[in-house]
Amino acid sequence: MVARSHDPSFIELFTPKLVTVLRERYGLADLKADAVSGLTVAIVALPLSMAIAIASGVTPDRGLYASIIGGFIVSALGGSRFQIGGPAGAFIVLVAATVAQHGVDGLLVATFLSGLMLSAIGLLRLGTFIKYIPYPVTVGFTAGIATIIFASQLKDLLGLTLDGPEPGPFVPKLEALGRALPTANGAAVAIAVLSIGSILLLRRLRPHWPSYLIAVALASILAAALQLPVETIGSRFGGVPSSLPAPRLPDLSWARIQEMLPAALSFTLLGGIESLLSAVVADSMSGRRHRSNCELVAQGLANIGSSLFGGICVTGTIARTATNVRAGARGPVSGMLHSVFLLLFMMAAAPLAAYIPLSALAGVLAVVAWTMAEKHQFGTLVRASIGDAVVLLATFGLVVFRDLTEGILTGFGLGALLFLHRMSRAVQVDQPDTANGDGRAPYDPAVATDPDVVAYRISGAFFFGAAAGVAAALDRIGEQPKAYVLDVSAVPVIDSTAAATIEGFARKARRRGATVTIAGARRPILRVL
Repeated sequence: MVARSHDPSFIELFTPKLVTVLRERYGLADLKADAVSGLTVAIVALPLSMAIAIASGVTPDRGLYASIIGGFIVSALGGSRFQIGGPAGAFIVLVAATVAQHGVDGLLVATFLSGLMLSAIGLLRLGTFIKYIPYPVTVGFTAGIATIIFASQLKDLLGLTLDGPEPGPFVPKLEALGRALPTANGAAVAIAVLSIGSILLLRRLRPHWPSYLIAVALASILAAALQLPVETIGSRFGGVPSSLPAPRLPDLSWARIQEMLPAALSFTLLGGIESLLSAVVADSMSGRRHRSNCELVAQGLANIGSSLFGGICVTGTIARTATNVRAGARGPVSGMLHSVFLLLFMMAAAPLAAYIPLSALAGVLAVVAWTMAEKHQFGTLVRASIGDAVVLLATFGLVVFRDLTEGILTGFGLGALLFLHRMSRAVQVDQPDTANGDGRAPYDPAVATDPDVVAYRISGAFFFGAAAGVAAALDRIGEQPKAYVLDVSAVPVIDSTAAATIEGFARKARRRGATVTIAGARRPILRVL
């Protein structure tokens, strides 16, 4: 009981940040700041939510439902002060593949199941383990996602007409798009170039202006005024509804659950990583600290809520969260108001959405892909070391050419092996300098000068990865003394494999009539031995 008294209680771990903020004398000035930041984020989220939904193979309104319902729940119940929830570009590939194979109904089931899994992971306090994913894996994964997103937008960027459905895999997709290049629409290309150029120019000259929304609005006005022959939201989808649908439970039959379980697992893995990475970014910008397990529970509930209203997957969105912090948000109320403003926009301006050119939204996602590619970090890791480069390139290649989940799991496995290899090489076995103690208290002079006693010091984490090397070093000891001293005071951790190695060395020594004395073992190491 005494040992657990300092651990955070269940209530402390899962208290939403909204409750914490409201306890801090939340006042009118805070509400005003949150309203301004919430409006700013809503303006950014409006075109992005629709663009991500369209790129994911569903109607644009489903992206808005995810931002409105899921975003509100993430902010109201989450463990981060500044997290903004909604559809994210990282999910485009997974969602599009799920819709193509199982339809929208299957997507809703997978999103619902993913919500249950995320909440369970949070309640089991497993969220802290996500931080162990190596940095080269996250960079390679993000760059791979950015590459796939950009490739998925080429059709609308160029206004291409394909003979059949657009292939999902990367290489067949590029081959089909290459064959369709003669059908490129000049007006669509011009709209896309205008959108991308407007975004980049506004970012340079007026970085605080909503560049995405302004670019989409300008493209829509130009296309409508000149009656350009470009495909719009209205021509492809018939427009956007002006209200939320009634909540409806997806088909949760046992057969359907079994069918959608693999997709739900992929959503869960990606959603957990993406949301906690976004929360970490918010922490680094604000100096605050999020509650990872509480955040995962909220992300799970948000996905359940989104699926009930027909929305797509919800996760923490790094770009919108960063915008929220820069806009001066004081707490989660800004994220809740961002969802309210999106709902008002949808109710008031839904008919205008029909005029938005799809090439303009493709231009928005092209900029998003370029921004999220983390080009500088990619180049730095490639040059850093061979091991990091292998992990990075393997993750990137598998994400682009195979599968997202395969990329993450393979990258994580390679990263773990690389870490074990580096740790094993850091373990040393040498004879301590008994004359000056090597910075430590010297051994007893009588022992140190006795030619029948040999002392060796083991330094570093002594675990299964290093056991073979340590065993070989001990076996190379040429002397045949009457006693050995193994100093493990510089060993921070030991496992059962290492303990078995020491036991084996002691057994060999006993057969030669020698004894083995272990010195400097702390209590955790003694327990394993």
